[in-house]
Amino acid sequence: MKIAMAQLNFHIGNFDGNVKKMLDAVKTAKAQKADIICFSELATCGYPPRDFLEFEDFIDLAEKAVKTLAKAAKGIAIAVGSPTRNPVKEGKDLYNSAYFLANGKIQHVQHKALLPTYDIFDEYRYFEPATEFKTVQFKGKTIALTVCEDIWNIGNKNPLYKVCPMDELMPQQPDFMINLSASPFSYSHAAARLKILKANTARYKVPIFYVNHSGAQTEILFDGGSVVMSPNGKVYDEMPYFQECLKTYDLDEVLTNKKNTVQSKDKMTLIHDGIVMGIKDYFGKLGFKRAILGLSGGIDSAVTAVLAARALGPNNVRAILMPSEFSSDHSINDARDLAMNLGMQYDIMPIAKPYEAFKEVLSPHYAGTTFGLAEENIQARTRGLLLMAMSNKFGNILLNTSNKSEAAVGYGTLYGDMCGGLSVIGDVYKVEVFKLAKFINKDGEVIPENTITKPPSAELRPDQKDSDSLPEYDILDPILYHYIEERKSPKDIIDMGYDKKLVHRILRLVNINEFKRYQTAPVIRVSSKAFGVGRRMPIVGKYLS
Repeated sequence: MKIAMAQLNFHIGNFDGNVKKMLDAVKTAKAQKADIICFSELATCGYPPRDFLEFEDFIDLAEKAVKTLAKAAKGIAIAVGSPTRNPVKEGKDLYNSAYFLANGKIQHVQHKALLPTYDIFDEYRYFEPATEFKTVQFKGKTIALTVCEDIWNIGNKNPLYKVCPMDELMPQQPDFMINLSASPFSYSHAAARLKILKANTARYKVPIFYVNHSGAQTEILFDGGSVVMSPNGKVYDEMPYFQECLKTYDLDEVLTNKKNTVQSKDKMTLIHDGIVMGIKDYFGKLGFKRAILGLSGGIDSAVTAVLAARALGPNNVRAILMPSEFSSDHSINDARDLAMNLGMQYDIMPIAKPYEAFKEVLSPHYAGTTFGLAEENIQARTRGLLLMAMSNKFGNILLNTSNKSEAAVGYGTLYGDMCGGLSVIGDVYKVEVFKLAKFINKDGEVIPENTITKPPSAELRPDQKDSDSLPEYDILDPILYHYIEERKSPKDIIDMGYDKKLVHRILRLVNINEFKRYQTAPVIRVSSKAFGVGRRMPIVGKYLS
């Protein structure tokens, strides 16, 4: 038996486009003599569809898509994910289901039992969990058909769940497992995914054909990396990251495999490639073509510019240099050099005149006060106004260049440098931004070396440095990581050896600046806990305030 895995980039709600992609893949798989082709979880509608699932018409279109695919399931079987209606009145209205289509019709439907409701997942909001588990019979083989999370409770040891679907299916003696997944990317998740798949083979001793989404859905990335596991725990194949791919595998070869084919999981490579895909899909799926950003000569905007140029092409990225009276000559030169290195259009718009105009209007009201944060923010908002004016006039989408460290502690100005339609590096800590810049320069200087080596500064007052108001990033970032990603308490972090006053100050900054993060652009998610849909914090909470 030959099994094809189609790792495709689906578009939420684009049923015609998604079905066309799958029908094209079916033709290719047939040409490769495949007996079965596997598509990922909720492939008909794209993942995550969220509240689109509450529209009856949306479910009608999903059912229509399944019927179209069933007609194509002649000479080949199709395993595909799609939402299905719950025929009984009790429970949720829908199931998250895996269909097995063959001989021109629906042969079997297996619903998902384990519905993740944590981090970015909210499946129990929409779906009813499965309570019945049946294998599929096809061409003399018994197949365990599972959906994503259903293989993440091995031996019923995951405390989130009370049932283990594969334990329920094993008495039916499956010859192999097909798992249809929509497993979101983080830089550590690919390794965790392999660990889970190996644990499944260790327990069940059957081959696994695990097919995952590839592509970005706004802030959520899917890295692909679909896997074929041999029953001895060896990785027969791991498909490419961040790419569409279709491959056909011989079951007998998978059964007797002794090799272990695993891709490199270098953190900076994964972050770089993931963000590039995220930008490309955000623009492509929304029908946008051109981006604009402010280029300051600092490392954040430099890294953002490179990633955007690699995603969209340098001809589709425009940089605006907006020096103030506090901008250093080397910052302007660094920004200009980067734009020239990338071959992108750049314009210089000094902010002195509009800044002075704002000060003049405000001067009667600011009388008797000294220069401070308000004046700094006027400069940032002047830049934001200019960028949005250019965005509106020419239809270029503004990219936000703030990093995760700044976003965490509120080191940014609402309606100023926090403007933008998409936050490119908002899930990358400052220390990692430096590493990413060095990764970008590994084959030659793209980002000017001075941009990487000079002390970070917003340049909104004379001789300003980030370290004037923040601890050094090599101290700040680990504390943020322990609090945000690991959800450790202040006491836990202090017990690690960090200064008590510093820890309380930093964590207080994180919590009191929640209101800013509620008003910012979606953040491309590369870590296990990004700001946005996967992290829900109250604005008015008292904790550490």
